[in-house]
Amino acid sequence: MSLLHTTYTILRKDIKSEMRNRYVINSLLMFVVVTISIIRFSLGDEKVENDILSGLLWIVIFFSAISGLARIFIKEEEKETSASLKLNCPPVSIFLGKLFFNFILTLSLNLFIVILFVLITELQIANFTAFVLTIFFGNLGLVSASTIIAAIIAKANTKGTLYPVLAFPVLLPLLITVINATKLSCAGADTMSLMAEFQILISYAIVVTTVSLLLFKFVWED
Repeated sequence: MSLLHTTYTILRKDIKSEMRNRYVINSLLMFVVVTISIIRFSLGDEKVENDILSGLLWIVIFFSAISGLARIFIKEEEKETSASLKLNCPPVSIFLGKLFFNFILTLSLNLFIVILFVLITELQIANFTAFVLTIFFGNLGLVSASTIIAAIIAKANTKGTLYPVLAFPVLLPLLITVINATKLSCAGADTMSLMAEFQILISYAIVVTTVSLLLFKFVWED
């Protein structure tokens, strides 16, 4: 089978599996609702500046991604389907299929997070186009790093605690950039003035994805 076909097969398998049991989706939705509700209750009636709300938004996105993306390879080990994947699909197709699934999952989740966050915290978005681009490119970088980290921890014994330990330092440059870009877009900065941030986010996603593709075979077949 071609690379494109096997990648699509992996993607379709994961989507069907998630739609069947909805374990990750339901747990993530509950996590997001509870987290944003806690933020709302802690803020009370105070008027919070957009700079602070921008940081809080990405805190919710970061921890929700950690909660969901960590299991993308762990479930293959738990269900003992990893051996079948190794025999039938090349490592590149497996990684790309998981990557696309994570991207679709987190992009849908982030859409829900942003809508709920804006409604509850009254975050003011002055430049909507720049804000959407920031969320999109930030999500791309988040998924590119999180997928390979999920593959690494699937082979470890302490799966639950290892993911945030590995993810935070790798994602720190991305988080700093997206928080700054979110602040500027909410403040009404021109989209062209955010090109430096967008270039960093795109470059981050390209570099991390390329390195991940090169390393995944060794991680997966270990």
